[in-house]
Parts: sequence; structure tokens; C-alpha cells
Amino acid sequence: MIVFMDANALIYLIEGAQPFAGRVRDALQEIATAHPNVQIAVSRLTWLECHVKPMRENNHPVLAAYAAFFARPDLVWIDLNQDVMELATVIRVKHGLRTPDALQAASCLQLGADHHFFTGDAGFEKVAGLNVRLLA
Repeated sequence: MIVFMDANALIYLIEGAQPFAGRVRDALQEIATAHPNVQIAVSRLTWLECHVKPMRENNHPVLAAYAAFFARPDLVWIDLNQDVMELATVIRVKHGLRTPDALQAASCLQLGADHHFFTGDAGFEKVAGLNVRLLA
């Protein structure tokens, strides 16, 4: 089992916005209880999106929290390779998602069927094969 963290879900978790941070923690705990070997996955786009606001605001404690999260040795990274780009293009055309969202969906779909896609954006629910866990 793999949990793919959309940027907004990770921002909820790291930056502690309530009630969303609690929802992410509870959902992660629920999955970890059912699947003790659960892995967390992110895309390179998640890294970028999580860093924009704290970098803009010079928020070093939040940047440090992200650095610690992204340095986890067990974190699964999905690169924005050709397969992701091609699938994202199809998703964007078929479902009308914005480019970053299409890239996130395509990144997660590279993991196969045994995944949960954690997000706060209901727009992802229309993507076939994406096991969306809506946290908003």
C-alpha cells in the first residue's frame, strides 16, 4: 500500500492547518493500522509546491519541517518523466484538470492500483483509477 501525498495534503500535515492537519494524520494512522508497511510517495512537483509560500515568506521553521519530511529515507519519489508527462497530457485533455493537478494524478497512477491519493481537491475524483482520499 502506498499513500501519494498531493501538495495540499502535505501542506495540511506539515503546516498544521486545522481541521485539515488532523484529518491527514487520522487518515494516515487508519491506513498504517490496516497496512503496517504503508509507504508515502510524492512527486517532484509536490516538493516545489510545498516550498513556494515558506520560501516567499522566509519561514525557516516550516522550510526545516519540509526538509526533514523530504529527507526521509523511506519516501518514494515519483519523477516527472516522459510516461508521467504523456499520461498527464491525456488526463488534462480528458478531465480538464489544471496542468499541476494532471501531473500529480499521473504521478500517482505510476504507482499501480494499490494506492491512496491524499488531497483536499475534489476535482481529482473524476480521474479513473485514482483512489482519491478527500481530506477537505
